[in-house]
Amino acid sequence: MDGRDFKDCVFGHFARVGAALGNGKRVEIVDVLAQGERSVEELARDVNASVGNASRNLQILAAAGLVVRRVEGTSRVYRLADPSVLHAYQALVAVAEARIAEVSGLASAFFGEADGARPMSLPELQEAMAADQELTLIDVRPAREFASGHVPGAINVPLNELAERMAELPLDSPIVAYCRGPFCVMAASAVHQLREAGFAAARLAVGYP
Repeated sequence: MDGRDFKDCVFGHFARVGAALGNGKRVEIVDVLAQGERSVEELARDVNASVGNASRNLQILAAAGLVVRRVEGTSRVYRLADPSVLHAYQALVAVAEARIAEVSGLASAFFGEADGARPMSLPELQEAMAADQELTLIDVRPAREFASGHVPGAINVPLNELAERMAELPLDSPIVAYCRGPFCVMAASAVHQLREAGFAAARLAVGYP
């Protein structure tokens, strides 16, 4: 194998990773798996796809080495192959945010309508917590995701439980909600509900991890 053959071969393999991520539904699957492992059925529900479609997309991701699976009874349970896959996804998102104007435009329009509140940046949250300012940080992801990892000091109030658990939250201090990341919509929905109920609430501009 000469130098040209080597470069053609190795860059072809690089392109396999790009091709595996060249589909919006597969990118969303990676986003969900960043929260922890899922069965095919759970993933299909989370990304609003049929089980067959989710399975095909998982097979493509697995062929590129991006996800791995294990068998649990009759289910196939998938997870990201290693942290480098998450880093690649985050880099992909960062490039899209920086280079594709429609991304920030869509986000601004959607979140402006969804919750109508200026999001709190991570440095602002860190400063408030370091100064021991009174605020309540809520993680509105499902309990399973919270158990896999969360921001220290946060309490878990899953979005589907928020309405019945509002009485647990303080009316006299700010509430900051976060979910999976800057393009996750659960925190925006939570903030909208909280503000409608009279709480001072804002969405964290980033999420977990």
